[in-house]
Amino acid sequence: MQSKSRIHADPPLHNDKFDRIPDSLVLLILNKVADVRSLGRCSAVSKRFNFLVPHVHDVYVKIDRVVTVDGDPSDESLNLASPKPRNLFSHLFKLMLITILKPFHHLRNPSSGNKPLLPQLSHHSPAQVLKNFTQIRNLHIELPAGDVGTEDGVLLRWRAEFGSTLQNCVILGGTPIDLKSNIIDQDPLPVAEDNGSIPESFYANGGLKLRVVWTISSLIAASTRHYLLRPIIKNHTTLRSLVLTDSDGQGTLSMGAEQLREFREKPLAASASANRTQVPASNMKLRYAPYLELPEGIGMQGATLVAIRPSGEGGGSGNNGNSRKEAEAFLNGSFDGPFRAAVKMLVKRKTYLLEMNGF
Repeated sequence: MQSKSRIHADPPLHNDKFDRIPDSLVLLILNKVADVRSLGRCSAVSKRFNFLVPHVHDVYVKIDRVVTVDGDPSDESLNLASPKPRNLFSHLFKLMLITILKPFHHLRNPSSGNKPLLPQLSHHSPAQVLKNFTQIRNLHIELPAGDVGTEDGVLLRWRAEFGSTLQNCVILGGTPIDLKSNIIDQDPLPVAEDNGSIPESFYANGGLKLRVVWTISSLIAASTRHYLLRPIIKNHTTLRSLVLTDSDGQGTLSMGAEQLREFREKPLAASASANRTQVPASNMKLRYAPYLELPEGIGMQGATLVAIRPSGEGGGSGNNGNSRKEAEAFLNGSFDGPFRAAVKMLVKRKTYLLEMNGF
C-alpha cells in the first residue's frame, strides 16, 4: 500500500531584503522620485508600492502635451467657453494629459473593491490626476510653455506670489545679447547716453507702451494660473508649498503655507470677463536701463524691472517695515543666475511710480 504523498511549497531560495526596509524609508525614497509618471510606474511594481505611493509628500507633474477632450460641464475649472481661445491657461484644466495618465491606467485601489486607482482616461484634469494622492505637501506643476507672446529675441520673466489674491509680482524684460559670440556684431547703446533716467526716446518709440503690455499680459497669465488651481488646493489640505512653472522658464507662480491657508479661508474674487482671479488695484515701481552688462558673458538692452504690489499693502505703520522687507526679499530672490544680477543692478536705478486699477 502506497503512502499518501503530500505537496509542499518549495522554500524560497533567498529572502527579499527589500521587504525589510520600513515603509517610512521607502516613502523617503519615493519622495525623491517625485515625478508623477515615475510614481505611477512604481505603483505597478507591487501591492506594497501601490499602497505607499498615494502617501508621498513631494509630487512633480510635468505636462508635455495636451489633447482636447469632452469634459464635465459641471466643473467650472473645465469650462472651455472662454472669450480668449488662444489663452493656454483658460483651457488647461479642460485638457487630458495623456503622457501623465498612462502609467496610472492599470492601477487598482484595493480599498474600493479593486477598482482602478484612477477613473477611465476619457475625462481628466490635473486635479483628477492628483486626487488619489492624500498627503501631498510640496507640489510642483510644469506647463508646456509660457503664455505671454513676445517678439523674437526678447526675454520676459515674471514671478508672482498669491494668497487669495495677488500679493507680489516681479517682471523682468529686455533683449539679451551673447557677448561671447557677438563682440564684433553687436553695438550696444553707449554708456555716455545713460544718465540713470529713462531717455525721451523710451516714450517716443513705444518703449513704455510695450512694457505696459508685458505687465498686463504677465498679470493675466499669473491670475489665470491662480484661478485654475482652485480644485487642487481645495482637495489637498496637506499642501504647504505649491509652485506652477512652464518649460520656457517664463513665469513662476508660488504659494506657501500661509498663502494656501488664506486661499482656503477667504473668498476668491473672480474676474467678470474671464476664468481668472481679479487683479487688485496695484502700485508699480518701474526701473529701466538702456544697457546692462551681466555675468556669464551676457548683456541686456532695454532692461526693465517692474515690481507690483496691491495698493495699500502693509498700509499700517506697524507692519510697513516688515512689509517692505518682505517685498525686497521677494524681489531680490525672484530670479537666478545673470538675471538675479540684473535685478540687483536695476534696483539701484531711478524708480518711476505708476498706479494701476484692478481688472
